[in-house]
Amino acid sequence: MWEKVQETVKFLQEKGITTPDFGIVLGTGLGNLVDVISIEKRIPYDEIVNFPVSTVEGHHGELIFGELGGKKVLAMRGRFHYYEGWKMSDTIFPIRVMKYLGIEKLIVSNASGGVKTGFKVGDVMLITDHINMMPEHPLNGANDERFGPRFVDMHEPYDLEMAQLVRDIAIENNVKLQEGVYLALQGPTFETPAEYRMVRLMGADTVGMSTVPEVIAAKHMGMKCMGLSVITDLGVEGLVEPVSHEEVQEVAKVAEKVVSKLVVDFLARS
Repeated sequence: MWEKVQETVKFLQEKGITTPDFGIVLGTGLGNLVDVISIEKRIPYDEIVNFPVSTVEGHHGELIFGELGGKKVLAMRGRFHYYEGWKMSDTIFPIRVMKYLGIEKLIVSNASGGVKTGFKVGDVMLITDHINMMPEHPLNGANDERFGPRFVDMHEPYDLEMAQLVRDIAIENNVKLQEGVYLALQGPTFETPAEYRMVRLMGADTVGMSTVPEVIAAKHMGMKCMGLSVITDLGVEGLVEPVSHEEVQEVAKVAEKVVSKLVVDFLARS
């Protein structure tokens, strides 16, 4: 892993990607956030040495380097999921690369199913904590101390100062910002009514199929994280309705303007 990460870092640096301030992972339906980035470089994943290639509809599969909110950002337009058949080490590979390009702060976004009473489709939620229910841990196996310690402190997976700044920006812009715990399952099936009930009983507010491995890898390397989740479907008590990937994408697109506003203002004030 170490050698591959360094090889990819060198490749991207030679392509002109240097000194980014923030890394951004753009999830389902949120890839069009790149429309507000002043783009300097755009590189498809299949052209990047050692990179996996996203196979999910709505995940375009390219790395975007440019300026947003007055900061240099490196954005993943499309992420890699365990359910696609990738090894967990593949899903976190881009986060490793971001760290060694000089990025110390990571913004993650996703679409998720809301299970908390009061949540509505289209709400944006600040992720305050997570529960890892993936079948494989991203740090499983021999630990490379060059990346980080064997046992990682996870008492603050999402940075408190970054979270407070998002809250302040939401209040100033009259944006209804939900908050809660995100639980990660393997997928790719959407949850059954019994599984939604399990998620609620475990203390989570939303459920999805990504993000947590990326945050764990980031914390392993000492990075700070901020997460936003768009509620694209509901699994609240007594209300579990049919859902499709296309519907999830459509809801996420509607919420893009809110997410974009929060992220741009967040970067401008960070």
